[in-house]
Amino acid sequence: MYNNRKIEAKLMEMARKFPVIAITGPRQSGKTTLAKKLFADLAYTTLENPDTKEFATNDPKGFLNQFSDGVIIDEVQNVPQLFSYIQGIVDESGELGKFVLTGSQNFLLMEKVTQSLAGRVYIYNLLPFSFSELSDADKNHELNVLMHTGGYPRIYQQQIEPSDFFPSYVQSYVERDVRLLVNVSDLQLFSAFLKLCAARVGQLFNASALANELGVSYKTVQRWLSILETSFILFRLQPWYRNFNKRTVRSPKIYFHDTGLLCHLLGITTPDQLNGHFAYGHLFENFVISELQKQHWNAGKLFPAFFWRDSSGNEIDLLLEHANSVSLMEIKSGQTVREKMFVPMKRFQKMAEPLHCNLHLIHTGIENREQSGVRVQNWRDVEFGE
Repeated sequence: MYNNRKIEAKLMEMARKFPVIAITGPRQSGKTTLAKKLFADLAYTTLENPDTKEFATNDPKGFLNQFSDGVIIDEVQNVPQLFSYIQGIVDESGELGKFVLTGSQNFLLMEKVTQSLAGRVYIYNLLPFSFSELSDADKNHELNVLMHTGGYPRIYQQQIEPSDFFPSYVQSYVERDVRLLVNVSDLQLFSAFLKLCAARVGQLFNASALANELGVSYKTVQRWLSILETSFILFRLQPWYRNFNKRTVRSPKIYFHDTGLLCHLLGITTPDQLNGHFAYGHLFENFVISELQKQHWNAGKLFPAFFWRDSSGNEIDLLLEHANSVSLMEIKSGQTVREKMFVPMKRFQKMAEPLHCNLHLIHTGIENREQSGVRVQNWRDVEFGE
């Protein structure tokens, strides 16, 4: 029912241009399912299997020689020495689309890919379902239900309640992946850090304050934040660098790739609890920004996203850079649109002259219209572009 991913055509196109396709992303985002669907003619093996991993570790050449017609290798970062042998094979054969590599630990995977396969590999980050991928199958998703459920495929395919899915997801992530990525002596403390990040979503990230609250060093907080980023749990949105002769903030904001996980970490157990929740505005903001990120990545594009805020408190929620312009987006969780909501964007537009600015206001209502030079859009119809 929920099998079509927006990136499918792009991946098939790239498989005709590159000898290696690498699909990374968070655990349970559908990487293996996608690879098997698109490359059904290739053999499949996983390095999660202890016997297979031992074979690949002890005899990498013999392991790869089994797959003369190509192969999907799941969790390939578990045997890093394979990358050099794959490089030799593709350089000698010249065949395209011969290897499809998947992995959940982006840091370990990308380190080896960039070392051994640079110029030979097309890399794609697969996130959980976007709204548009879900709406292809079901047009009736309610906003609160969608934000609370998130987009992890297994929830939809197996009809699992979010309250059953996310506790085990977080537990397995912390106990397994974090231990593999870094030596965290106190997993309970790291779990507390994860929840504190959720409580700060959409806000300026103050690593020093968080370090003091947890009783750890500033460097520890920065290292843990990097772990969450490389594991596709959250991402940093950086401030825009042009200051127009005004002092701008330099701290990033943090957002989660999946609002269902975010709701779980905030202790929200039902969609109804979102109504009136203190973090609802930030949750909706997170939802819109992550959806726009998925739209870009699913089209094979970078996500040139920033926010802007000066020392006087003037702020733009999201700024997308284009070749000759910028798109400014104010994201409001209410259904009523008022002229005063346009003021920050209008002020920025005047300061930014002669840079061309496209103005957007995204809201939870149903209206789409042009008003005072601003494109007012409901959340279902948001698209990126100039």
